[in-house]
Amino acid sequence: MKPNAKARTPLFDLDLLKAIVMVADCGTFTAASARLHSTQSTISQKVRRLEDMAGHKLLERGSRDVSPTDAGETLLAYARRMLALNDEMIEALSGATVGLTVRLGVPEDFVGGPTTHMLAAFNRKHPQVKLEVTSGLSRDLSNSYDRGDLDLILVKQRRNSREAVACWPEQLRWIDSAKNPSIHLDPIPIVAFPPRGLYRDDMTNAIEGLGRRWRMSFISSSLSGIQAAVADGLGISLLPARAVLADHAVLTSKSGLPSIETMDIALLHRPTADAAVKELARALSRMFGPQRR
Repeated sequence: MKPNAKARTPLFDLDLLKAIVMVADCGTFTAASARLHSTQSTISQKVRRLEDMAGHKLLERGSRDVSPTDAGETLLAYARRMLALNDEMIEALSGATVGLTVRLGVPEDFVGGPTTHMLAAFNRKHPQVKLEVTSGLSRDLSNSYDRGDLDLILVKQRRNSREAVACWPEQLRWIDSAKNPSIHLDPIPIVAFPPRGLYRDDMTNAIEGLGRRWRMSFISSSLSGIQAAVADGLGISLLPARAVLADHAVLTSKSGLPSIETMDIALLHRPTADAAVKELARALSRMFGPQRR
């Protein structure tokens, strides 16, 4: 490397990184500018400067919202870590005690209720631990864990597909609308997560096994979207038992649909994880029933 090569290496401005993280989190430049008390044009300029520095397009700009490109996802992962380190440095220089940060990833249908009660209790018991919880699709959480962005994840996975600290069967239910059932329609309308989403192949394979036709009627990456679509009669779906609502009808064996027992709930952390991570893992394990290796 030439002596002046490092001098030419671009240094990413934390203010620019903060702007793109906010845009990614809010989904629009308008919402991000309001959160940052800035103008939309200023935020757009900051993102363009970052794209020039990175040499890649970082955001896909749609008619209503924006989403990160592959390069954008990579930059966002580093940006969040850099911003977190900046906050820790400020705390350290101010004389505050910098505690351990535990980054937990959980699927959307585990958020709320008993889970958040337990996490709040964990926080009260360990005030020195900074708990950061990310909710999302299991495949996205697994990717973040593999990149080193999460310390502990609770995910759904194909049975015995990956070694886990603890795992137990995921109880699944076929559901239809209680008021406007669609199981009798031909082809059967299906409400599902996007391609490569959980349960999608299980549903189509099971319906084809009955010799019946199917069509995708509603696709959403949001659990609440799936639940609402089924409740309103847009189609049937396959969801965890805990995600069944009062507006749903659970389809029994009389419908002809087979029981699906292909998924596990798995808890993963690294062997070298901090003691606080392992204690949180044990607390999660106690919540979700007997462990199965």
